[in-house]
Amino acid sequence: MPQRHSKNNNDLAFFTYDEKRKLGYGTQRERLGRDSIKPFDACSLCLKPFVDPLCCLKGHVFCKECILRSLLSQKKDIQRKLAAHEAQQKHEKEEEEERLTLQKARELDAFDQQNHGAVPQYTDKNHSRDKNGFHGANSVKVTSYEEEALRTMKAFWLPSATPEAPLKVDAPSTSTVCPEGNEKLKLKTLFPICFIEDTSEKKKANSLDKTYICPSCKVTLTNTVSLSVLSSCGHVYCKKCAEKFIVVDKVCLVCDKPCKERNLVKLEKGGTGFSAHGDHLEATDFKHLGSGSGLGLVRPAMKT
Repeated sequence: MPQRHSKNNNDLAFFTYDEKRKLGYGTQRERLGRDSIKPFDACSLCLKPFVDPLCCLKGHVFCKECILRSLLSQKKDIQRKLAAHEAQQKHEKEEEEERLTLQKARELDAFDQQNHGAVPQYTDKNHSRDKNGFHGANSVKVTSYEEEALRTMKAFWLPSATPEAPLKVDAPSTSTVCPEGNEKLKLKTLFPICFIEDTSEKKKANSLDKTYICPSCKVTLTNTVSLSVLSSCGHVYCKKCAEKFIVVDKVCLVCDKPCKERNLVKLEKGGTGFSAHGDHLEATDFKHLGSGSGLGLVRPAMKT
């Protein structure tokens, strides 16, 4: 049985739809696998198992070194933007003062011309005359106006008078933000968290990786378990134990420290790979098809 003609016809002056698909043209979709999903015990910045974890009030977990470095970088960026904004305001103020000075000079010149009239031009060859036909101080003023007009003239056909778009620097925000949730974040709002490590003999014999358990029900914590942390002491529980015991007793089960319901913070975690978990597990990327793009070499041909 012969195949479709559009897939075999290669003498056209344009690419067919099937040829574009084989070259990787258009929106490419790919479902994310397990390696693309962040585990709950990984830093949101370096994506590695966290060291000295700190948590914000929205439940994002970071390494202490990573979040301090991020906040310091944001503060340096804010200082740089503030300096640029202040320099721009100073430049605008100087331009406004110069414009007012020039406007005042023009008003004085107009008043002088209105009250004293134009200076007569002499026809004798011995009298000094400038290139514009004026005498005295008036010639200096007129020449300065012409130079000012040439300097501010928006003539795009002259290389020396090509207009430039002014770069407007807005006043930056002085607040640091969370790199994961983009809400305002201060260093004093971060609190350390403490996971209870599984130290059973069975776990030691099976694996060398660290696993964490709920201190109440001893369930192994994974991405499938909803987690809550107490901001008052930092201990992590599964959501069921937190709602069943912490909310009712208002005391931490590990350190017996009193707490309130508002101290419970839901931890943000990675997905599980199932669409019912509520995570967007499909990645899309649009690729253009052009000469020298090399998309046919980067992306393998699709099976037909």
